[in-house]
Amino acid sequence: MAARPLVPQIAGEWWQIAGQPDLGDLTGDAQEPVDFAVWQAADTTWQLWSCIRKTKETGKTRLLYRWEGADLLAPNWTPQGIALRADPQCGETPGGLQAPYVFKDGETYFLFYGDWEHICQATSRDGKQFTRVCDANGKTGLFGEGQDANTRDPMALRVGDLWHCYYTAYPNRRGAVFARTSTDLRHWGEAHIVNSGGKAGDGPFSAECPHVVAREGFFYLFRTERYGRDNLTHVYRSTDPLYFGRDEDAAYWITSLPIAAPEIVSHAGQDYLAALNPELNGIRIARLQWLPADAS
Repeated sequence: MAARPLVPQIAGEWWQIAGQPDLGDLTGDAQEPVDFAVWQAADTTWQLWSCIRKTKETGKTRLLYRWEGADLLAPNWTPQGIALRADPQCGETPGGLQAPYVFKDGETYFLFYGDWEHICQATSRDGKQFTRVCDANGKTGLFGEGQDANTRDPMALRVGDLWHCYYTAYPNRRGAVFARTSTDLRHWGEAHIVNSGGKAGDGPFSAECPHVVAREGFFYLFRTERYGRDNLTHVYRSTDPLYFGRDEDAAYWITSLPIAAPEIVSHAGQDYLAALNPELNGIRIARLQWLPADAS
């Protein structure tokens, strides 16, 4: 079957699944739920973990918080408390936890997250309780783009026999979308710059929250340029999961959406799009449809 180019489009109204969490003594007056992950646990409940920033956590002020829902389509999931805090003994930057992403491979759930300088990993059997995976030196960091590059926002996609981990970083203060590949989720190859520049620019925060999905012979990269009330995400289409253009919008860019930190969740034959509230006070979901490129 020939590949068919598509364009994603938000369909229908949003419903909010999470709001501002109560962090107890760590609650901050200006705290914001930001980058997150949504998945279904072994008991079929829906899980949501979000990075909460600007809290009273020490260091970089960030930690991960958890909600649970019985139905993906239901609003206002139940808060479950703080899920994970940085552990400096594992080499993690105090208060530096960022952008969780969870997926299942076989009987194991994998959690990827950033610790401000590295991409780290934890695993679970039930999709709720996760245990950090450390190397021989007791550290969680799998890889990074160097000191002060703020390697973050991981997500994983399997393409054939290779796992692709997409993430962002800003070495030399120039932001880009990177990817590395692995056959075993532990040993990762060299970094590829898969997308940079273009209409979103190359500032340190111009290529955040990369999310890649495969549909009908093409790969689609969602790349966030801005958070907040003027939130903006650009979408690129390619036949190569390791290349979506560098200053080549004419060849790869297909649309922009008024959202930030998107994650596509597929359930019961339907795609859903989760994203941040424009006010940065919660997380919402809407249905996502894919239109033929010549009809969009």
